[in-house]
Amino acid sequence: MKKYIILLLTILSIQNNWAQNKKSHEQIRSLKVAHLTTALNLTKDEAEKFWTVYNVYDNKISELHHNSTIKFLKKSSFDELEKMSDKEASSKIQELNAFDDEYCSTRKQFLQDVQKILSAKKILILKKAEDEFNRQLLKKYKEKK
Repeated sequence: MKKYIILLLTILSIQNNWAQNKKSHEQIRSLKVAHLTTALNLTKDEAEKFWTVYNVYDNKISELHHNSTIKFLKKSSFDELEKMSDKEASSKIQELNAFDDEYCSTRKQFLQDVQKILSAKKILILKKAEDEFNRQLLKKYKEKK
């Protein structure tokens, strides 16, 4: 119960500074770290090893999401997509497939690396905690709009 109250308070603190983009990203990152640390209940040794691996993974995933094809799709209207030639569309599909392959490969590598540090149970808790954090963040974002 205490964990959830702390989490709720930290998530609520996001609302006050949402407008400052870079600062918001740093705050979200800090909240995510706090949430995952609490959920995983890591020992000092586990935390040291885990965060080294997780930060590399998280940075790689972040880079992938800033991929030009992904940005293109997010910013394109349906009309713009309709106006594309089939050749351009095929090229974008190939880029999306490459993105999906890289994303899956990165995730698989992370899971292999983290299995050397955490128990299988803690890895499942990590996945659940990540999903829970993202849901709560999205909920707060929707409430703000």
